[in-house]
Amino acid sequence: MELFEEKKIDDKTQPLAVRMRPNNLNEFVGQEHIIGKDKLLRRAIEADRISSLILYGPPGTGKTSLAWCIANITRANYIAINATTSNVEELRKVIASAKQRKANSGKKSILFIDEIHRFNKAQQDVLLPDIEEGNPVLIGATVHNPYFYLTSALLSRSLIFELKSLTGDEILSILYAALKDKKRGLGNFKVKADKKALEFLAKSCEGDSRRALSALEIGVLTTAPSANNQIDFTLEVATESIQKKAVVYDKDEDSHYDTASAFIKSMRGSDPDAALYWLAKMLYAGEDPRFIARRICILAAEDVGNADPLALVLANAALQVAEFVGMPEARIPLAQAVVYLSCAPKSNASYKAISAAYADIENEKVQEVPDHLKDANYKGAEALGHGKDYKYAHDFPGHYVKQDYTRKKVKYYQPTDIGYEAKIKKRMEDLKK
Repeated sequence: MELFEEKKIDDKTQPLAVRMRPNNLNEFVGQEHIIGKDKLLRRAIEADRISSLILYGPPGTGKTSLAWCIANITRANYIAINATTSNVEELRKVIASAKQRKANSGKKSILFIDEIHRFNKAQQDVLLPDIEEGNPVLIGATVHNPYFYLTSALLSRSLIFELKSLTGDEILSILYAALKDKKRGLGNFKVKADKKALEFLAKSCEGDSRRALSALEIGVLTTAPSANNQIDFTLEVATESIQKKAVVYDKDEDSHYDTASAFIKSMRGSDPDAALYWLAKMLYAGEDPRFIARRICILAAEDVGNADPLALVLANAALQVAEFVGMPEARIPLAQAVVYLSCAPKSNASYKAISAAYADIENEKVQEVPDHLKDANYKGAEALGHGKDYKYAHDFPGHYVKQDYTRKKVKYYQPTDIGYEAKIKKRMEDLKK
């Protein structure tokens, strides 16, 4: 179907998510890392120098919308097919049609293939000769990593761009735009949308704008108007529309801080079940997994400490893995870390030690570095007495030698008798003997 033929379709017959597709990059929301000012893809689109593209990322992040934008901006014919229902015969017909159109009118075509990862090697090979010549221009979309599913020949002829899940604020801006737009959106309805209801949709859709818009549309169209013809889009309507329970958890209000506090205190109190409950609540409500992972890392150092030094290693690993895999799988490494830290022996000795040292720096006269510890690796240091009489620990039995490391004696770290820290305590006592 040609681009300008597609525009003649009555918008009212299309879902809201389709009607609200942006016509230009100024209307496009998100993906600033690839279409922001001066970014490669934006420059290529605006200069009409698009070669074949592969767009991959989670559902509802704008892959189809971006292809539509490109066709609209470059005024190219737009042909869309889905790899799940297409075949080699259809591909050959589409390519022949594009070539004929170019010969007759000089107008190039954009071939958008959704779920392109579904094509087998033979189907992908059919595309190669013509996309290399730039007619049609291929834009493939997939939710999977193309390096695992597409042939190297197709990848070598294409630019690869990864789209990210939309943020809550980006989803909100899309929802507000749909409510205001009278031509394509819901602007002709008298809708009173509760801010909390829209924020709930923005969180619950997990970065999928299509899902958020679909929920908004079904909620508005199925809610009976009041006596003054007003449609109240409430939190209750939003939960029914997106079929997900609303959890009281507002990042700007007490529930957020109270839940995070209960989460930390449950791990500190060695109750893995309670900690998992508060973890599940935060994740279900749409909390950023990175926020949770950072809290876990802090607790590993502050409350477990050297009673189990592996705790911080595991917490940091959970942070990195959770960020790498994203939701919903991120909940698994986070849960593993939460259980481990909850069950681990506890010690806040390191936390208390650094707090005491900070207090001395703040309240006492700051000590000068002793001369024998000062840097002696420059000309003239010896004349100043720097490094003189310093004892190199590795030259002594047990790799330990008694010497002063501050001018005034300080004592901050008090190891406990718990877990691995008991071994640390015994070693420090043995050294002093």
